[in-house]
Amino acid sequence: MRYPVKAIEDKGFYEFHSEGSNGRIKMGIVLTHIGENLFYLGFGDWNEEKRKLNDFSRINNGDTDKILGTVASAVLDFTDNIPHARIFFEGSTPARTRLYQIGINNNLIEINKTFEVQGFINDHWEGFRAGRNYEAFVVERK
Repeated sequence: MRYPVKAIEDKGFYEFHSEGSNGRIKMGIVLTHIGENLFYLGFGDWNEEKRKLNDFSRINNGDTDKILGTVASAVLDFTDNIPHARIFFEGSTPARTRLYQIGINNNLIEINKTFEVQGFINDHWEGFRAGRNYEAFVVERK
């Protein structure tokens, strides 16, 4: 379950619209190069006036799973074009990091078909395991 997503600016920016109880909200997904084959994933509602994402806002549109599915589809598209890319992400708050962890855990069988998932805990990276409270994540195509 996901929204249609449109790639903008040579596959580093994606846009889509969340639709739910608070209306139609423009959202963005940005993948920023931060190191050798390493990209930072950010997403949130799009502020047209400031021309930037707001990854701290809570839109409460009742479609969190659909938004996370849309972000996953953008990561798939991005790694189709840059297959050796490693995608780093963490929540803008601990609660959001936990939300992402729950999303990964709930879809781990499907995710593991395509990606290797690692979590950062106790100052080191390890293969993602259910029941661990990670601080950040990296996914990479198998």
